[in-house]
Amino acid sequence: MNAREESRGLAILGSTGSIGTQALEVVDAHPDRLRVVAMTAHSNVALMEEQARRYKPAFVGMVSEKAAAELRERLAGTGIEVATGADCLLEAAAYPLADIVLNGIVGSAGLPPTLAALGAGKRLALANKESMVAGGDLVLEALRSGGELIPVDSEHGAVFHCLRGEDIGEVENIVLTASGGPFYGRNRGELEKVTIDDALAHPTWSMGRKITIDSATLMNKGLEVIEAHFLFGVPYERIKVVAHPQSVVHSLVEFRDGSLSAQLSVPDMRLPIALAISWPQRWGPPFKRTDLASLGDLSFGSIDTDTFRCLELAYKAGREGGLAPAVLNAANEVSVAAFLAGRIGFMDIERVIENTLDGFEPARANSLADVQRAEEWARAAARQAAGEAA
Repeated sequence: MNAREESRGLAILGSTGSIGTQALEVVDAHPDRLRVVAMTAHSNVALMEEQARRYKPAFVGMVSEKAAAELRERLAGTGIEVATGADCLLEAAAYPLADIVLNGIVGSAGLPPTLAALGAGKRLALANKESMVAGGDLVLEALRSGGELIPVDSEHGAVFHCLRGEDIGEVENIVLTASGGPFYGRNRGELEKVTIDDALAHPTWSMGRKITIDSATLMNKGLEVIEAHFLFGVPYERIKVVAHPQSVVHSLVEFRDGSLSAQLSVPDMRLPIALAISWPQRWGPPFKRTDLASLGDLSFGSIDTDTFRCLELAYKAGREGGLAPAVLNAANEVSVAAFLAGRIGFMDIERVIENTLDGFEPARANSLADVQRAEEWARAAARQAAGEAA
């Protein structure tokens, strides 16, 4: 291997979050192959200081100006550059020393740095599904000009690796698996009574609060359907979702001859992170081995979209296209935040999203500014709908 292959510069956007901290575990496992050159976070000064002192990146960004000022004082004399504001995400995404950019930001704030990384010709390890949901057309346009995109979501990473060496024209269906979250099998009446703690008690994955609620409503799977459409160029009618409570089969690809390829592993996000960073290689040893004999039965089932309507709302927005997915995503962010703040109930999440979508006039996504205007409108409409639901 040449020196570049032996030591790849890595920029981690969202280093203090769930994806970011697990990415640093991947770095720890491969210190001769990876070096952290840039890191960003929103406002967690204590953890960012600890990470910066340990990994010694050349560049650190804090979106919060107050947090950046405090971090700058704490890191005085280290030689680490500390930047602030939303632009620090763009700087890190295009950082000259970075070969690979891991986008682990939560929400549509991840779209501008996604475009910046691709525009700078980077390999983008994408864990920010909202980039593809809110701006899928823009991301595909950026990809045509350069850069490389490898999905990190366990489901899309699984599809990506099932397609390794395959002709996309041979694909009949993409099958995304869903754990079903903590409420699989419950009816709407039961869901009206669930609490925040109930919704945060995911049975198989350890994730951030927002994505855990998305998993409970199945909106997370809906966003993944839209992401899969853009990533793999497959129409919505050929993207299926099945329930798989054990979360061992991460997704499947059905080919036109009826055969299925699947990717299996124990639930551990470090694997898809490492796969995206190391592609086309596979770095060992594994973080965890999958002992098939000890797994017991693996089960699959249908999704009750009458109960979990967020999934159907995502299909609807995806089929409408244009700016509708951006509106869906922004309304979801507002409604989930309102639920976590105790202002609305669990079932109000879907009602807020549906009301917001119903009030939106279809339009095309021709630029980042178009997406941002649609998101601004959707957030205002969703806040009003959430206030009415409270």
